Amino acid sequence: MRLKGKLINWDAQKAFGFISPNGGGDHVFIHKTAFSNRQRTPQLNDVITFSIAKDKQGRYCAEDATFSGEKLKKKQTKHASKFSIYLSIMFLIAIFILFILGYVPIKLCLAYLGLSLITFIIYAFDKSKAQSGAWRTPESTLHLFSIAGGWPGAAIAQQTLRHKSKKKEFRFVYWMTVIINIGAFAWLISPEGAQFIEMLK
Repeated sequence: MRLKGKLINWDAQKAFGFISPNGGGDHVFIHKTAFSNRQRTPQLNDVITFSIAKDKQGRYCAEDATFSGEKLKKKQTKHASKFSIYLSIMFLIAIFILFILGYVPIKLCLAYLGLSLITFIIYAFDKSKAQSGAWRTPESTLHLFSIAGGWPGAAIAQQTLRHKSKKKEFRFVYWMTVIINIGAFAWLISPEGAQFIEMLK
């Protein structure tokens, strides 16, 4: 059932507010992620059409929200991108094989695994914060962990958690961190990087 109401409160910094339903009743919480059109900044007194849902805490909130004059775009269920997940897993397996063959030290293997796990956890926390309207993790921090070696964990988190997987600008920078990190890794296993590898052993 679709309802209509007026936006009576909006916190631009935390990206959430409240709707007063036209038919009366309690004010309804709405987060920016509930809007179909996220490019438009909500303003007070905007007329909004929405559906009612429950968050993880069982509280009622708005979802599938549209501004007056807009049509609700049907959500298309997207399967996780197998390419980025396979690439991440294959990369970690390749590092382990190179360790067995003696090309890379165990410290480097553990560093990639540890950073990937930490990065996945950071993504999970950031998605939880986004859903609750809490203070978000800066995108620069997410990219920093990716370029440091946590990009496999970031890729898996983006696709399995469906977080940061649609924003084109973010995805572009993310793939740049992947290219840079893989390039640095390729240098490490080259003859030129052999001396540095010896220092890690």
